[in-house]
Amino acid sequence: MQLSNNTILITGGTSRIGLAFAEKFMVEGSKVIICGRREERLNELSKKHPQLITKVCDVAKAADREELANWVLQNHPETNILMNNAGVQLVLDMTKPVDLSKVYTEIETNVVAPIHLTSLFAQHLSTKFDAAVINISSGLAFAPLAFMSVYCATKAAVHSLTLSLRHQFKETSVKVFEVIPPAVDTELGHDRREDKTQSHGGLPIADFIAEAMEALKNDIFEAPIGQAKGLREKREALFEVMNNQAPVSLPVNHEQ
Repeated sequence: MQLSNNTILITGGTSRIGLAFAEKFMVEGSKVIICGRREERLNELSKKHPQLITKVCDVAKAADREELANWVLQNHPETNILMNNAGVQLVLDMTKPVDLSKVYTEIETNVVAPIHLTSLFAQHLSTKFDAAVINISSGLAFAPLAFMSVYCATKAAVHSLTLSLRHQFKETSVKVFEVIPPAVDTELGHDRREDKTQSHGGLPIADFIAEAMEALKNDIFEAPIGQAKGLREKREALFEVMNNQAPVSLPVNHEQ
């Protein structure tokens, strides 16, 4: 995949991995559109990056997704890449009654939104000579952390859906990528830490982006990054190791 001369829509592009991808694609010479829920954050990023195109959208809402797709196709018809990056990561103790509203939000954001958005852009992307869908899953799709059970399950769903989507697009010009991050040193999950500024010790985000962009450039369609390679290869064996180290007392559900 070429990294320059694209127009790419990145969901959840206001922070963390999404913003890092946006900044890197702009450096490579591509036009970038990001969407997010927080208008004030989008305005801040517009001031920092005047070339960045922003759009308020809550991808957990079907109406917002449809409005986003219509807006992009009308105002930026050259768009040739969709990156499904937006995600919500919650903790869940299934041994007690759960808050279904939070479960639905996690599933809607992490699974339904990529399905819906991809379907809304599919015919348009198929008309482009060099087009792509990039789904961001997780190493936890293969070896889950039990206290984030729904999050891990949604990422496993993204992995499965990406395999099917790649097959469905095989007779078109659309390339379908899955980028599989390890724990990346971002603020995702910071609400669970007593010290909100404390790093969780994940892969530095610059190293993650460098490896991920190299994978995209070289058409590595299923790209585990860093420690996600081991999670993908060893799966059940690592599940026992990881979860024997997990905290026994689960924190209260929260949204990030």
